[in-house]
Amino acid sequence: MGKNREFDVVVYGATGFTGRLVAEYLNAQYGVGGDLKWAMAGRSDKKLAQVRDEMGISKDVPFVVADASDPASLKAMAERTSVVLTTVGPYQMYGSDVVAACAEAGTDYVDLCGETPWMRWVIDTHSATAEKTGARIVLSCGFDSIPFDLGVFFLQDEAKKKFGSTVPRVKTRVRAMKGTFSGGTVASFRSTMAEAGKNPDVIKILQDHFALTPGFSGPPQPEGNKPEYDEGLGMWLAPFVMAPINTRNVHRSNALLGHAYGKDFVYDEMMLAGPGEQGEAIAKMIAGDTSLMSDDAPKPGEGPSKKEREEGMYDVLIIGESGDGKTIKVGVTGDRDPGYGSTSKIIAEAAVCLAKDDVVEGGGIYTSAPAMGLTLVNRLVANAGLTFKVEG
Repeated sequence: MGKNREFDVVVYGATGFTGRLVAEYLNAQYGVGGDLKWAMAGRSDKKLAQVRDEMGISKDVPFVVADASDPASLKAMAERTSVVLTTVGPYQMYGSDVVAACAEAGTDYVDLCGETPWMRWVIDTHSATAEKTGARIVLSCGFDSIPFDLGVFFLQDEAKKKFGSTVPRVKTRVRAMKGTFSGGTVASFRSTMAEAGKNPDVIKILQDHFALTPGFSGPPQPEGNKPEYDEGLGMWLAPFVMAPINTRNVHRSNALLGHAYGKDFVYDEMMLAGPGEQGEAIAKMIAGDTSLMSDDAPKPGEGPSKKEREEGMYDVLIIGESGDGKTIKVGVTGDRDPGYGSTSKIIAEAAVCLAKDDVVEGGGIYTSAPAMGLTLVNRLVANAGLTFKVEG
């Protein structure tokens, strides 16, 4: 771990749409010249200065020039900071040299990745180096997958208090969501689909619920890829677009936590579509949605207005079921649109948590729960507009 370096956190990609929101948040939340030493990184001083001024960020924020096409510049950046926060995706196109530089320099790392095949490549390629240097590489530190991964972790912690043990079955149901997915998410999805079209191994990874737990495969998991009726909730359920990445991360968390949720753990995520015929119709409409592949989908660098971000939100219900039929329910909410407003605050707090808090010590390729756990939950509640609450 790169402690006592020039910077605590460097925001790489600070001139992109999400990166500039991260920089704006750090400036507002932590200021400059205080306890948190942070910098903005991108391809040119000129563009960084332009973004800094547009976003009303302090002129005292330092700049680091780094470019994905220049590995030496990435190495130099990694060696100057305790944590690299990167918003530069798709990661399979622009992230490999960044994560390599951090693993080799013993520098902690957070990203917004939802690209399962690339994440598996990072695990296979960089685990040994990160373990040796102490670099804590934490993938998927935005809306995918922190509210879900930490939500399950929080539920299991509460289940231990209530039942004396964790629960083997957890269902996540998205109750409400307002906001758009980021252009980066769309680009990542398309890059992954393009790769899958060329490489059958990528398809295998995408279909495997345990793709991120090499050496372990648990029980069969629900697919959640078509509408279904939930008798217990009296509601129709629809597929949730982020489930294919969130579920893989939750299973990795379980494995990294020594299978604290059990080796028989079963987990799925779906959206609530409502009751009756109308609920069924909405579920079918959601299941048939192809907007991520349409020409109207957001492009990288594009995003909603400040008003749209502030009017966005999400509300997630997580239900745990014990082996003897008892249940526990947890709600997780966010006060901004998931793809930009909330994601930018979440990843910023994850980076600060690694830089400043007493969390996991050993290096390796992590998910949020085993790396930061309830420490990050508390940060997100205190600073980033999230709630984690037991509902029953």
